[in-house]
Amino acid sequence: MVPWAGSGSDVGMRLLDVTTSVLATVARLGYAERVGALGPRPKEPLELYEFEACPYCRKVREALTVLDLEAIVYPCPKGGPRFRPDVKRRGGKAQFPYLVDPNTGTAMYESDDINAYLFRTYGAGGVPLLLNGMLAFPGAIAASALRGGRGSQYRRARVPEQRLELWSYEGSPFCRLVRETLCELELPYLLHNVAKGSPRREAFVARSGKMMVPYLADPNTGRAMFESADIVGYLEETYGAG
Repeated sequence: MVPWAGSGSDVGMRLLDVTTSVLATVARLGYAERVGALGPRPKEPLELYEFEACPYCRKVREALTVLDLEAIVYPCPKGGPRFRPDVKRRGGKAQFPYLVDPNTGTAMYESDDINAYLFRTYGAGGVPLLLNGMLAFPGAIAASALRGGRGSQYRRARVPEQRLELWSYEGSPFCRLVRETLCELELPYLLHNVAKGSPRREAFVARSGKMMVPYLADPNTGRAMFESADIVGYLEETYGAG
């Protein structure tokens, strides 16, 4: 793909996007950039129904990064026609985040309950302070506010036949820009967390050629790429519907 370029106004918007995303990471004190103590590994990816702008969902995504867990992410932006009804059908209410663990048959709402379950099942200790209850909430709220609602509202999109794959980690401001677009277009994807200290990094570098995220692979077109601006442009061009 041709490296991203644009008009002066495009460049200005890009700079604003990156700046506010960096500030959102700062609001969470740079958390979820590194893997913590790990416990048993699941055989199958977890399933997470969430939307990017939700501060409660952010806490769970941070836990997935710290625990180096893979998850199939089903974006549930407001107005989204595909996955919000699934959550209501499965759990009885359209509330997010909603976690499904096919390895144990567990399904649950409530970010604090989900994180307690994740660290109990796949960690090697208690829930860290920055993910613990109300201590995590002010920073999570601030991070959402700084992004001005990006990753919250559905935009009409084409539905891919196969799930996309994203190599990412929650603390990266550039990965956030890609996840917001995936959420707004309601594009499901397999999330590979590769934060600092992740045992997955070696296999990722063997596949991609270098340690750099975000990295998107689309089995529908055979495309794979780095660079958040290029990925966002590709998603809009390929799946955006105006």
